[in-house]
Amino acid sequence: MSRSSPGVARVAAILNFIADHPGQAFALTDLVRALKLSRATCHALLTGLVDVGYLYRTTDKTYVLGPALAAIGRTAAAHFSPLQVAQPEMRNLADEFDVVCGAYFLEGDVIHLRERAASLSHIGYPVPLGTRMPLRWIQAITFFARSAREADAWTGRADPPLSEDQLTQFRAGLEFVRANGFVALVRRPGADDSVGMRMGTEDPPVVPTVELEPERAYPLMAVMAPIYDSRDRVTMALVLAGFHGAMTGESVIEAGRRLAAACERISGFLQGRSEPD
Repeated sequence: MSRSSPGVARVAAILNFIADHPGQAFALTDLVRALKLSRATCHALLTGLVDVGYLYRTTDKTYVLGPALAAIGRTAAAHFSPLQVAQPEMRNLADEFDVVCGAYFLEGDVIHLRERAASLSHIGYPVPLGTRMPLRWIQAITFFARSAREADAWTGRADPPLSEDQLTQFRAGLEFVRANGFVALVRRPGADDSVGMRMGTEDPPVVPTVELEPERAYPLMAVMAPIYDSRDRVTMALVLAGFHGAMTGESVIEAGRRLAAACERISGFLQGRSEPD
């Protein structure tokens, strides 16, 4: 694990502290006390940040965020997308498991495929970029895993309504994602082998599996995991699809853990963490 220099960490601490208290201004004494810095060090850092416009020193000798930092923030807000962070992870996963890795965003009760990375054997994958489809219960498991209230609200308006069996699987899937960070979707017994993850209004011919036995073979179709934003809400989900043939439970777990770890790294970045917890 790489470590930043103490000077960088102290500068970041000052900026983060002031940003965490919008509408307030802080004197040197306030920052020394709050951040446990020496007076000389803190004064030198504040002077440097004022010189480059990242802070502004008011007439009463307090400090607020400066115009240069505000301009950087506006630029970042206008042009940054979580996909910029996700794309390298998606490419690595697609190549490692010889699959397609898609990034799906929830828009109301519709999911939107906004980015994907495909391995060489999946260049002609049939789900086109930009595809929108109704949110079904198998995908809702991932999008609502951390919010029981949102999950209950969605099941109340699901169209078509969930059967008792689907509702039982849905709730078990939520618990699995909370505990493991991913959910594995396997082919539903009796489903047409020629049909993949269908679009449109029909349910895809898959079901979540929450019991993975290491030596057992599973007809795996996809693995799905959530990415959380700074408010700890799912901003998008990554899906690995296009696996070749049956996979052992051990292999499914490994793919799920690798996907969950990638999503945790992306979530950590979006939440301002340098390393995942």
